[in-house]
Amino acid sequence: MKGLGVSARLASPYRSSLGWLLLPFFTSLILFWLIPLSTGLKRSLHEDPAAIAAHSTGAPASGLTLKNYRDLWADSQYRKAFANTLVYGTSSILIIIPLAFFLAHLLQLSHRSLRSLLTFGLVLPALAPPVILGILFLMVFHGRFGLLNTLCVYPLQQALQMLQEGGAGPVPIHWLKDPAFIMPAMILQGVWRWTGFIALFFLCGLEAIPKTYYEAARLEGASWLQTIRLVSFPYLKPVIVFAIVYLLIDAFAMFSGAYALLGGSGGTDNAGLLLVSYAYFTGFKFHEPAYASAISLSVVPLMLVVIGIVLIIASRREAKA
Repeated sequence: MKGLGVSARLASPYRSSLGWLLLPFFTSLILFWLIPLSTGLKRSLHEDPAAIAAHSTGAPASGLTLKNYRDLWADSQYRKAFANTLVYGTSSILIIIPLAFFLAHLLQLSHRSLRSLLTFGLVLPALAPPVILGILFLMVFHGRFGLLNTLCVYPLQQALQMLQEGGAGPVPIHWLKDPAFIMPAMILQGVWRWTGFIALFFLCGLEAIPKTYYEAARLEGASWLQTIRLVSFPYLKPVIVFAIVYLLIDAFAMFSGAYALLGGSGGTDNAGLLLVSYAYFTGFKFHEPAYASAISLSVVPLMLVVIGIVLIIASRREAKA
């Protein structure tokens, strides 16, 4: 008992030091997350002055109200932005996760002297500011003389024209004006930005797997694909879950890239309108901050439910394994 008392007295200074080390984290959490979240929630439960003037006789608003949240269901632009955000997030996850998983294995097979250089090249798009990426992709998607049309679309159309022995000349794709191509352009931008970053996480996970597991799989006669399925994939499930959650949150928080590509709108027929963009336009251009707060906070329950489902499915599969 005496020894335990000495150990407790020795451990108490370390616990005190740990508390001081965690103080900056909790301070920033309160200042930059909890306070803005509570302020936004309180603001969303009041009506905007413009909305009050539009449907009342000038009487002051009475207390809290859920009108802003009820109006969301009748707002066609909100439904459009919500659907676009889901399409963007789902498509990004379905493309980035397999591609990053494959690239991580290629990086692991590469020579060690080249691995660092290749990894840095893949991660570089994620390190660049989103506004810079948006400006670069304006050069890629820009009308008739964009890089994508010049280097890919025109040569492919010319090759098809030669096979068909005639036909019209190359027709440019208006990536940022045609509603059919606005969302693919935004998804392509997200894939180019995040694939290397997610591949870095997968590479770190692969490096943590004991080499003896791969050696045992090779001794059993497993092929490369079988080794990935039986060894790499089961041990990378936590990293995959993290990557899915990360990309999902990014999809609901993406603003700079879409704003740089489409400017102050959601593009033709609002084909590229995302929830964050719609909240920004509503709050700062239409001067309805309460409604904009409701738009932003409306996705919080959905995000919590989806993330919870992903974590539950992952934990159940891990328990069965």
